[in-house]
Amino acid sequence: IILDYLPQGLPGSYGKSSGPICYALGTTEFKLFELTVKPGAKIAIDDEVYIGKDTNLRTQIEHVKRRISYSQLNSTAQGELEPVVRDIVTKKMEKEFVKFYNNAQPISLKVHLLEKLPGMGKKTLIEFLTARDKGPFKSFADIKERVPLMDDPAKFIVDRIVQEISEPDTPHYIVANDGQKRNN
Repeated sequence: IILDYLPQGLPGSYGKSSGPICYALGTTEFKLFELTVKPGAKIAIDDEVYIGKDTNLRTQIEHVKRRISYSQLNSTAQGELEPVVRDIVTKKMEKEFVKFYNNAQPISLKVHLLEKLPGMGKKTLIEFLTARDKGPFKSFADIKERVPLMDDPAKFIVDRIVQEISEPDTPHYIVANDGQKRNN
């Protein structure tokens, strides 16, 4: 998903042959990319573009220029990150994250994996686990209905993904998979 489009290339590269680029977020592993745009391609923020190996399907993107970190994004792309992650979590991957909620287990005697989600305190965790013991959740709406303290279950996931992307030293990466060294 496109986070920002720079039709003149990177700032400071004027006169060089850098050409138009865009910043994008992968929709399954939440990896950040700098992409080279094909000449004449129409690109806009929030567009979904194909960057896979099949060049026939790659109609807007010439190639992946490089993987980047959060700190290499410009301010526009950083500002777009959270809403784009929210769209991915709620519209494309809800089933996967409900499964994550249903399967999450303790990671030690004192800490549950779900406590690694920003905003998930002990009281919310206890209410969640009590509701989950009565049966698996079917959707975010089901979680919201059965666990009143979780008025927005997707937000817990979105906040964690953004944290994992923007803070490279976050221990116990549980959602994003950017292929970098982890402190697990």
